[in-house]
Amino acid sequence: MDPRSEVVLRQQQFLSGKVLLINAPADDLAQALPPNVSVSIWTWNFADHQYFEQQRFDTHFSVEFPKAEFDQVIIFVPKSKELLSYILHVVTSHLPQGQSIFLVGEKKGGVERAAKQLQVLGKTLKLDSARHCQLWQCVLAKTESLKPLRHWIKSYKVQVNQIELEICALPGVFSQNHLDVGTAILLPYLNNIKSGKLADFGCGAGVISAYLAKLNQKNEIYALDVDAFALRSTELTFHHNGLDLDQLRIQAVTGIHDAPPQLDAIVSNPPFHQGIHTDYAASEGLCQQAKRHLSVHGELWMVANRFLNYPFLIEQQFGHCNTLADQQGFKVLYAHASQ
Repeated sequence: MDPRSEVVLRQQQFLSGKVLLINAPADDLAQALPPNVSVSIWTWNFADHQYFEQQRFDTHFSVEFPKAEFDQVIIFVPKSKELLSYILHVVTSHLPQGQSIFLVGEKKGGVERAAKQLQVLGKTLKLDSARHCQLWQCVLAKTESLKPLRHWIKSYKVQVNQIELEICALPGVFSQNHLDVGTAILLPYLNNIKSGKLADFGCGAGVISAYLAKLNQKNEIYALDVDAFALRSTELTFHHNGLDLDQLRIQAVTGIHDAPPQLDAIVSNPPFHQGIHTDYAASEGLCQQAKRHLSVHGELWMVANRFLNYPFLIEQQFGHCNTLADQQGFKVLYAHASQ
């Protein structure tokens, strides 16, 4: 069991009624809580959502608060300070005064900083400190009027050759404030991509998806991500740039194995973080499984940190891997399938 969940269980006597777990890890906490606690889950991680569905819990995969009433909420601190600000605002716009908000997180994950964000909302008490984690309780002293989602968007401009885009990113989405170096290096090479049915694996705020849509209005773009905030950001980016939403297929995935078949190309600046922890499973899976989702002459375009051994993994599947660029600590990798 996740150590954060263990700390919650140590103080389970504070819990009762309808309790919403927000951003909870995929473990046995919900099953271990006492019978007087009715558990629901709000998550933006599709893999966690699927886990809780399999456990037959009431689970909501969304960027928005579930359409239900709750007596208490437990927030598992997200990595992003901006995302926590959004979550706290949404919670205080749905809970009445006097209800309890619990906040749990790892010390190295910023729980003490997060507790300061909590303290402005009401009387706050640290209930426990164990397993390198802390659990805080806040009795809500004020409520807020819900601000629309567009209030939380950060936007920035991207220009590559003759194509200009304005990127819209919600809290917690990768590279929310500016274009990241890896994607900036990759984009100019995509002018040579095969047209058709294209997947952007780990779409984030939709930079690659929108660029591919701009390159050719006939391209069919599959924006794939595990994160609901990323998927919604990509949709917002398309809408803001006047791109044809009929070109866009938004799809929540847990890995490349969930991608559609017979793709003409897969493009990716692959993710390698789960919360505060480094996790290369998704990107390594992409290298090892991409070919089975490509058409006969389909292509893989990828940018990755120079130190990662992805060329070797790609060569094992495709028989080759071309390095198109090696700059600023990143490599642009290319491979194509053949009969």
